[in-house]
Amino acid sequence: MTSREIFADRMLSLGLARVSEAAAIAAAKLIGRGDEDGADRAAVDAMRLQLNMLDIDGVVVIGEGERDHAPMLYIGERVGSGRGPNVDIALDPLEGTTLTAKDMPNALSVIAMGPRGTMLHAPDVYMDKLAVGPGYVPGIVNLDMPPAERVRTLAVAKGCSTEDITVCVLERERHLDLIREVRSTGAAIRLITDGDVAGVIHTAEAEKTGIDMYMGQGGAPEGVLAAAALRCMGGQIHGRLVFRNDDEKLRAARAGITDLDRIYTLDDMVAGDVIFSATGVTSGSILAGARREGDYLETETILMRSKTGSVRRLHYRQRTR
Repeated sequence: MTSREIFADRMLSLGLARVSEAAAIAAAKLIGRGDEDGADRAAVDAMRLQLNMLDIDGVVVIGEGERDHAPMLYIGERVGSGRGPNVDIALDPLEGTTLTAKDMPNALSVIAMGPRGTMLHAPDVYMDKLAVGPGYVPGIVNLDMPPAERVRTLAVAKGCSTEDITVCVLERERHLDLIREVRSTGAAIRLITDGDVAGVIHTAEAEKTGIDMYMGQGGAPEGVLAAAALRCMGGQIHGRLVFRNDDEKLRAARAGITDLDRIYTLDDMVAGDVIFSATGVTSGSILAGARREGDYLETETILMRSKTGSVRRLHYRQRTR
């Protein structure tokens, strides 16, 4: 087995943390400035620079869109030094551009890496998502269940009332019926304005976050990133692509997807070992945001490996002057 075939996740993990840290630091300079595009561009540039320092032969499978529409870290872009293992990379240099521009909680810089062929090449379309944390039998809830049935089923499994269940949902007009049905069971809903990768991750630490389940439509690429996190932390996620027009179906075809109605599980989205790193840009329920302390800039990163189930929190301090 050559070095190009070995996925040395232990050795690569700290390098991956440096990648998300650099992107978060770059984006943090534009917190509250109202410049979504500028913050995203800064994060992308910093992430690419750090990625290209890693000894990997990487391909971006989840990125900033297709090449013609996203010249920065686009799907299919090659990154790394070209030496070392062949890897798939899923990334969102700034998950929460609006959150950053408005100085709102839970903006993150997120990246995941696994051996070539590990991750679903999800097109840039919507995905209907359903996620719960660890400790439940496989398939305890599924996308074919009405939302109210999902809540009642989870409450039975958890041994509690439906009133003790909290569901995280993106605050969008398309979710109004979903929200009404969930609330009809007596369950609570935590609405988030953006950042559904963080929303799904919340389910993996329900005792800390108070979130038992995630439901609703968000970006398919973010679904793969969230699945990478759950692969490390434990939990379940189900996803079904949602197509609004023929152009979106064409995107799926270009990504090699032929069954447009397929329901993807965690194993379908992330099929093997993966490492995952997220750094806080703005402070939230998962991570502290980038912040200045005197002459220093500090960040907090969560770094995870699925092979060992390890979850590390890294505090980075950098002198700024």
